[in-house]
Amino acid sequence: MKIFGFLSPRGEKSFVHGTCNVILALTVICVFAISIFAPILPSTTTTSAPIYNGNRQGNMVSLMVNVYWGTEYLDDMLNTLEEENVKTTFFVGGCWVSKNGDMLEKIYNAGHEIGNHGYNHKDHKKLSQEAQRREIETNHKLVKSIIGIEMNLFAPPSGSYNNTTLAVAEELGYKTIMWSKDTIDWRDKDENTTFVRATKDIKAGDLVLMHPTQHTANALSKIIKTLKEKGLSVATVSQVLGNTV
Repeated sequence: MKIFGFLSPRGEKSFVHGTCNVILALTVICVFAISIFAPILPSTTTTSAPIYNGNRQGNMVSLMVNVYWGTEYLDDMLNTLEEENVKTTFFVGGCWVSKNGDMLEKIYNAGHEIGNHGYNHKDHKKLSQEAQRREIETNHKLVKSIIGIEMNLFAPPSGSYNNTTLAVAEELGYKTIMWSKDTIDWRDKDENTTFVRATKDIKAGDLVLMHPTQHTANALSKIIKTLKEKGLSVATVSQVLGNTV
């Protein structure tokens, strides 16, 4: 009942309880509606980060080779690597592997590490989560069917990635590998330029990006000899990472 235009203590208490119940009911309805009608977003949570270099406390560097086209200069590069008694990592694209299984076997049987470079040379930042997973996983299965290994290093084409890339790679058991030095040999077709970019100010832990081009094949022996003169050892990416990951 009202007393001088106000609710009595009992009425005020009932009013407050009633209002609270209405608010609570509306909150429950809203939460339920959101859970039913809101789109389910894929998780992109990851504890990974892209890796740009390896162990700076050691004496190793890697000449990582991204392979997406041709085979014409790979034999020369493999011969040089054998002559210099060094191993490195070849990141292979699936569309290349599908046409060059014999060369993949040759690279692997020569003792080099094989990494995943996706199936097609696509910009991963522009791909959906499922498309990114398909790019990595399809190539993984293809390479495994040919040489029987489980790759665990992924180099995104053109170095393009986002948090979804990192999360998908991690989910599939991969570390995402970038680089600390880039020869840009696919663009600047000059042997000396490739040599300078691969060796200038190089230090332990560096990951040097290159491709199987003619001028890179021609410069490779000089690059390796120069690195050795600097007290550095050429190794696979996994060896260079050492205890940094």
